[in-house]
Amino acid sequence: MVVDDESEVREYVATALKESGYLPVTVGNGKDAMDMIVQKRPDLVILDVLMPGQGGIKMYRELRSSGAFKNIPVIIYSGIAKRTFLRTQSGRTDLDGRIVPEPEAYIEKPANPQYLAKVVREVLDGSN
Repeated sequence: MVVDDESEVREYVATALKESGYLPVTVGNGKDAMDMIVQKRPDLVILDVLMPGQGGIKMYRELRSSGAFKNIPVIIYSGIAKRTFLRTQSGRTDLDGRIVPEPEAYIEKPANPQYLAKVVREVLDGSN
């Protein structure tokens, strides 16, 4: 699943994944993505951080603190630096007082299609 508020980014990532043999589903915001995750339970989520409404940070924390979805791998694909994202997460805990873990991978925009596909393959294979 590709979650990004920019349609061009969703299409770019989806095309890169399709060309590598994946069947991506695209969603434009965190709320719709969470609804679709309940229905379809994707193998992996590629998530933008900065989105209006339910943004990526909130969605990421919701995924990681949910018993049903915490094992779905997440790749953050964002225009903000990884260090900045991790700083926003450091010291933050979910509702049970546990530290929210880092995503399986973090890719800064823009990334070339081959690199995107490589990281997805590594995460799905468990070799990240």
